[in-house]
Amino acid sequence: MLLNDARLYLILDRQVNSYEQLFEIAQKALPAGVDIIQLRDKSGSAKEILTFSKHILKLTKSRVPYVINDRVDLALAGSASGVHLGQEDIPIGEARKILGTKALIGISCQTFMQAKSAQRDGADYIGFGSVYKTLTKPDRCPMDFKRLKRVVSNIKIPVFAIGGIRSENVMELKTVGVNRIAVCRAVCQSKNVEKAVKQFLKAIE
Repeated sequence: MLLNDARLYLILDRQVNSYEQLFEIAQKALPAGVDIIQLRDKSGSAKEILTFSKHILKLTKSRVPYVINDRVDLALAGSASGVHLGQEDIPIGEARKILGTKALIGISCQTFMQAKSAQRDGADYIGFGSVYKTLTKPDRCPMDFKRLKRVVSNIKIPVFAIGGIRSENVMELKTVGVNRIAVCRAVCQSKNVEKAVKQFLKAIE
């Protein structure tokens, strides 16, 4: 899967589901068509994250990128495709030195200047948001769509809109040029994971 072709990015969040549940979700979501998977685990031990990563990599079989949130060391140790960084994490250039030129390095951005810096510093993609109100970042206000439009119009690396996105509001995002989305609860808390993934893919096409 080439990053440029990626449309739907699934975040498996340990704050939302157990590891067992996350694995089952991945088993259903991958054949349904998700393009990238990220593990987000803010409190898990290194051993837990590496064990889960080993199982997930057997599922993805290198066909779909598997990214670990924050932890450059565990992305390297666990043979992940790359790492997703926050604004307070290790700088992109330092992560690149550790992971090498082939690794995927993404970064969360909330402003145009952050997105511009990420592109300049060598990020492969950006997660931009929170677009809508989200339980993952409860203190963050929904985004001004003018800012979102400016980023997707001017940033050349892939930009994934993130935060509170549901299949029903994808059309609204498309009006400002969004053609890539990252989701968590809308898939991971769905009663039918395959159906939820396919609805998102249909909406974003």
